[in-house]
Amino acid sequence: MLACPVCRDSLFFGDGALRCSGGHSYDVARQGYVNLLGAAEPANADTADMLDARARVHAAGVFEPVTTLLSSLTEGRRRVMEAGSGTGHYLSAALGSASDSIGLGLDVSKAAARHCLRTDPRIAAIVADVWKPLPVRDRAVEVVLAVFAPRNLPEFARILRTDGRFIAVTPRAGHLVGLRDAYGLLDVPTGKAEQVAAAAAEFFDLIDTRVVKYRLPVSEALARDLIAMGPNAFHQVPTSVAASTITIDVTVQVFQPLP
Repeated sequence: MLACPVCRDSLFFGDGALRCSGGHSYDVARQGYVNLLGAAEPANADTADMLDARARVHAAGVFEPVTTLLSSLTEGRRRVMEAGSGTGHYLSAALGSASDSIGLGLDVSKAAARHCLRTDPRIAAIVADVWKPLPVRDRAVEVVLAVFAPRNLPEFARILRTDGRFIAVTPRAGHLVGLRDAYGLLDVPTGKAEQVAAAAAEFFDLIDTRVVKYRLPVSEALARDLIAMGPNAFHQVPTSVAASTITIDVTVQVFQPLP
């Protein structure tokens, strides 16, 4: 499933490292992930605190309807990669219940890689830059997920099987609107799903679009975690956040590779 980032040969595991026939070798970290980044972790990589907050949000079921939909859309698929995998929550759900399913969690954050490994033993965690050529063999995966994450569309098309699926989840203008208004969080541009569809048209057919929208109450701690789990954490997370009712409002798009 994995390809050497230098020569593109297949990688295999041996003697505590991933190796290729060209002689390149990549050590497996003590925690079990492999770092193929080839550079220092960027300043915008998710931190351990951000990922811990995200894990608590997922454990509380805040995004459960989104998770359930992704699970249904990937039913029967056994080779799944998630770009910007974070904690691996969505990737684990997409793998279903089959014990022989294999998930590849790809993220620029080492903390994310460690979280993925704790989330599901079926996940292999790779530290890599989504915007560069992906360390994955051609036509090796059945599903690529990008949930609130970067989308390297040419590379996604390359690694997907001809009958594979690319699934993108993007926020709509109403997403977390209560928190955004109250605490000055980053805006969500309108038309994100339309922008994704337009950019993907060179490589994919859009075959399904779903809108998932609902409201739910959250406690003070959970509201703060919702702020602390995303890019607003790089600016300032309020020390005191009131309990409130929030809106989850996202678009889920399913694409298939062009013939």
